[in-house]
Parts: sequence; C-alpha cells; structure tokens
Amino acid sequence: MMPATLSSWLHAFRIYTHPRVLGMLSLGFSAGLPLLLVMGTLSFWLREAGIDRSTIGHLSWIGLAYGFKWMWSPLVDRLPLPLLTQWLGRRRAWLLLSQIVIALALIGIALTDPLRNLSHTVFFALAAAFASATQDIALDAYRIEAVAPRLQGAMAATYQAGYRLAMILASAGALWIAAAAGSSADIYDYATWRIAYLSMAACMSVGIITTLIIREPEVPFTRLISENEDRARAAIAHWRISAALKQMLAWLYGAVIAPFRDFIVRYGGQALLILALIAVYRISDVVMGVMSNPFYVDMGYTKDEVATVSKVYGVLMTIAGAALGGVLTAKIGIMRTLFLGAILSATTNLLFVWLAARGHDLTGLIFTVSADNLSAGIASSAFIAYLSGLTNSAYSATQYALFSSVMLLLPKFIAGFSGDFVDAYGYASFFTGTALLGLPVLVLVWLAGRARFERAESPEN
Repeated sequence: MMPATLSSWLHAFRIYTHPRVLGMLSLGFSAGLPLLLVMGTLSFWLREAGIDRSTIGHLSWIGLAYGFKWMWSPLVDRLPLPLLTQWLGRRRAWLLLSQIVIALALIGIALTDPLRNLSHTVFFALAAAFASATQDIALDAYRIEAVAPRLQGAMAATYQAGYRLAMILASAGALWIAAAAGSSADIYDYATWRIAYLSMAACMSVGIITTLIIREPEVPFTRLISENEDRARAAIAHWRISAALKQMLAWLYGAVIAPFRDFIVRYGGQALLILALIAVYRISDVVMGVMSNPFYVDMGYTKDEVATVSKVYGVLMTIAGAALGGVLTAKIGIMRTLFLGAILSATTNLLFVWLAARGHDLTGLIFTVSADNLSAGIASSAFIAYLSGLTNSAYSATQYALFSSVMLLLPKFIAGFSGDFVDAYGYASFFTGTALLGLPVLVLVWLAGRARFERAESPEN
C-alpha cells in the first residue's frame, strides 16, 4: 500500500493534468518567444551586422512598448473585436489577433536586412513588441479568470515554464540556427539570420493553435465594476448629452479610470512609494542586460558559446533561482526576499567588471552567468508575488498591466543610453554604474516594508 504522505503528494500534482493548466504551458511559450527576438537576440544580430553600440542602445527603447501597455490595457480588457469576439470570446479574440500580428512582424524582420534598411527592421520590431505586449495583457486576464483560485499556482508555474522554454528557443535556438546556417562573427551573412527569424515566426503557431483549442473563461460582471459605472452614470445624469454618449462615458470610467482610482484609494499616501519601488526594482538588471550581448560579441565569444552558457544554462539557473525565491518568500516573507533579491541583482553585476578584465574566459562566463541569473530568478519570484498581492481581483488585468508597465519605463529609458556610456567609459565602468543603480532600490524596499507593516498593524485593517 502506498504511504499516505506520498499518495497526497501525487494527488496534489494531478492539478497539472487540468486541460487549462496544460494549455497555459503553450500560451506561456507564445508569450515568451517575442521578447528576446525584438531585444536580446536582435541586438546580437545588429552588432554582428556592424551596427554601432550607441544605435543598439537606442533601439532598446523598442522594449518601452511593454512599459506603456497600461495605456491600452483597459481596451483589451473591455473592448470587443468585430467578428473575432463573437466567434472566440473576449480573451481568445485578443490573444489570436496579437499572436497573428507577432508572427507577421517576425516574418517582416526576417525579410529585412538591417545593414541595408535598418528603419524597416525597427518598424517590424516595434510591431512585434506592441503585439506582444497586447498578448501579455490578454493572457494575464485569461490566466486569472480561467481557473479557480486553487489552480492559480499551477497556472503560474506552467506559464513560467513555457515562457522560459520559449526564451531558450528565442535566444539560444535562434543563435544555433544562424550558426548552423553558416553565420560567423567574422563574416556577416544576412541569409542565415533570415532563416533563424522565419523559424521563430513559424513557432508562433504553437500559441495560435492553443488559442483556437482552449475554451473562453466564463466570468460574470463583478459588482464593483457595476457600482463604479452606476456612480459615473449618476454623476453625468444631468448633462445635456445623448443617452448613447452618457453610456460610453460611464463605460470609459469603469474601464479606464476606476482601476487606477481603486489602487490610489486603497493605498492612499503609500501609492507613490509603491509605484516608485516598482519603477526601479529591476533597474540594475534591465540596464545591464541591453549591453550583455554586445559585450559577449566584443569579448570574442562565439554564438555557440553564448547560446550554450548564457541562453540555455543561464535560463535554467533563472528557473532554479525562481524556485528558490518561492521557498524564501514562504519562509522569510515577501519583503525580506525582495531586499535580498535587490542586493544580489546589484552585486552580481560587479562580476561582469571582473569578466571584462579577463577577456574571453569561458569558465569565468559560466560563473558570472550562473550567479547573475540565479539572483535574477530570486528577485523575479519575490517581485511577482509582491505585484500580485497589490491587485484588486475586480481589475487584476488592468492593474497588473499598470504595475508591469511602470516596472519597465524608467529602466528601459535609461538603458537606451547604455551604448553611449560604454563608448565613452568602457564596459567596466558601465557594469559598475549598473550596480550602483541598485542602491536606491534597497532604501525603497525598506520603506515599503515598513509601510506594509504599519498598514497591517493599523486598526482599520
């Protein structure tokens, strides 16, 4: 007879056989694929094509599309698409549209040589980033609405697994394909990169097929949303405008204004502190990450070395770090783990200073990537838990889009000047500067932790 403890664990793992949980693996893959193809992998391609570091740094602003997704998240949350919504439902309609646009944009990048027409490459990269950010909004909403609360952990786990697998394919896979097709750092060959990106576009079919197979979640209109729209209707009832316009204004209030107002009302004066912490928490990693691939190229690492160490082994270390971060969050709490993650993310950037002094050193690269990605995993795990705890279930998609957008805006803006900084002061000074950027984060985590404790101890709570 099977021991009771083992039987209970096996029963618990059965949640991963739920159809929607399994589907989230493919949807997570679809979400993770475009990110590096319009940033990290593209920067490697551009540098190999001879594009200067300053331009590559400026082009990292393409990633700001993810930082501004809060601006159109209410529309994705509430606006029906002609024909598609009636056929597939709210969430699946937006998912399918965004996935098709991503695939077409990747094809556009593949068919454009940046050395001959960089502006066309930038246009298609922007289209892919915008569509990818839209997919994230719809997918976050689907993930929250598709299953009961007890399955949310399994949904998040399979989503992260699919996402990370896609990142391996979009980075290491694309580099391997380009290398196998004959590309080398010494001789630039556009045709090899065209093959790589066309292959990546074909991989978007995984998400498209899954979206067509899964069922639309049945989510009732929450009372809070209805109350907010009723409040807006009452406020504009005396206005001398048509009934249709009044209805539209009430809808806009409920979809656009109410989610942000809800956050400010719930947290009051602490809202600005929370947003400040969200805005800078990942700044060390994001700013440093833009120059990592150009750094590898300039240090003489081959595509196979970068693909194996940074893109495969590194991602696996990130997954391990995320698992460790989950355990630490449960054991010592979210805020302490946030603080630890901030320290590790900043200090491990100094390892790149050491690596820059050593030049081409594969052992040093393995050690540096291991420490950096492990710390990033710990920080990410705690940060996602922190952001999830801030949202109101009535506006989870829109508020989560706001938080994840704020998280990227400032770091991505600063990262755009990273190439200029490296050209002027060198890699060692750049990596040291990214570590110093993490110091204000420690202060904000401490202040947010104290505010969180005071809020929990307040008699009102």
